[in-house]
Amino acid sequence: MSHVLVIYTDDEPGVLTRVAMLFRRRGFNIHSLTVGPTERVHVSRMTVVVDTDEATARRAVEHLRKLVNVLEVQQLGHGRNVVRDLALLRVSTRQGRSEVLQLVQVFRANVVDIADDSVVIECTGSLGKIEALVDSLRPFGILELGRTGAVAMARGERSEASNRLAASAVEAPGSSGAMSV
Repeated sequence: MSHVLVIYTDDEPGVLTRVAMLFRRRGFNIHSLTVGPTERVHVSRMTVVVDTDEATARRAVEHLRKLVNVLEVQQLGHGRNVVRDLALLRVSTRQGRSEVLQLVQVFRANVVDIADDSVVIECTGSLGKIEALVDSLRPFGILELGRTGAVAMARGERSEASNRLAASAVEAPGSSGAMSV
C-alpha cells in the first residue's frame, strides 16, 4: 500500500541524500519523491510516496525524525488529502491532431506547445487521471514523457506538523522571531 510522507527539512546541501539513504538502507522502494521550497525561508518540503505496510511506514517516520536537519515529519492518512502530480507529454499528431486535442479537453489538460508533427501537453491531477491520459494517448505515439511525482497536503486547516514547525521556529533559543510563518 502507498504511504505519503511529508518531510520538512533545513534547506542545506546533503539533506536529500541523507533522507534517500535512510530509505535505501531499509529496503524501501521510493515510488515518488519531490522537493521544493516552503513558505518559510531556508526550509524545504519533501513529499515521499513509498509502497510498504502501515507499521513499516510508521517506523520510517520515527527514523526520519532522528535525522539531522529534519525539522518535522508527517504521515498523511488515506483520507482527506490533496495529492497532485504533473506530467508533460510530447505526443505525435501524425495520426490525428484533432483526436489528440479532443482528449486534451476531456482530461482538462493544456496544450503548451504545438509543432508540425507533435504537441506538448501539460496535465495536473491525481495519479489515476495522469495514468488514464497516458494510456489514452499511447496509441497516437508518446514521443516523450516527464513527470514530477506527487505533491501532497492534508485538506482543511494547516497540518499539525506545519503548526509544530511554525511554533518551534518562534520558540527556538536565540531566535529573533524574524522568521515568517
